[in-house]
Amino acid sequence: MRNSILNKYPVQTIIFISIVILMAACSVIKAPYTITKTAVMGTYYVVKGTYELTAGTTKLVYNIGKFTFNVVRAPLDWPLINDEIDTIDGLPVKEAIRKGKVKNSPYTVKGKKYYPMTVAKAKGYKEVGIASWYGYETRRQKGGYMTANGEKFDPDGLTAAHKHLPLPMNVKVTNLDNKRSIVVRVNDRGPFPSSHNPKSGKRIIDLSMGAAKRLGFYKKGTARVKVEVVGL
Repeated sequence: MRNSILNKYPVQTIIFISIVILMAACSVIKAPYTITKTAVMGTYYVVKGTYELTAGTTKLVYNIGKFTFNVVRAPLDWPLINDEIDTIDGLPVKEAIRKGKVKNSPYTVKGKKYYPMTVAKAKGYKEVGIASWYGYETRRQKGGYMTANGEKFDPDGLTAAHKHLPLPMNVKVTNLDNKRSIVVRVNDRGPFPSSHNPKSGKRIIDLSMGAAKRLGFYKKGTARVKVEVVGL
């Protein structure tokens, strides 16, 4: 397939997306992947397909342009990185994760119900607002943390939390102050209002520490950004 794509499209005009699947013992990944012809923003190609991750060390590695994403299924006994979530789809959070009911299911945080958008609506999502970053404290803790869709949280990775997008989803984030852009994987929920800063709930996206560093606002803490979906 790679040769046919490279023969059809000049190397200078495309960024080839490679998919590498690493399977641990007793782990399962189902991955009928294809590469679409549609370029997003003129530079990114879209990974299309499905996959299934089992608990343990099963890993999915994929690239979108120059950005690499390592997806690891977290054991269910790991704590949630965002422990403010009360329920997902009316179930305890980890039960919803176990049953695969997190993609765009409604969820509650401190008694308030949130309704994620449908996949169809998410295709055209674009928004400008304030981004923050989270997860530094996880570097000091033993063991790992789980995101709202059951993935291992990596503070150095290129991931994000969003209140309303389906999980998971890739979005392009542009820092409007310095024009830097990256692609991140949305795999968590947030940001939500905090007790010491209620206005924090108005931020549109929470990025990992690694993503904040790539965008150049790690030390500042927040930045004005544009967020847009690049692939489903």
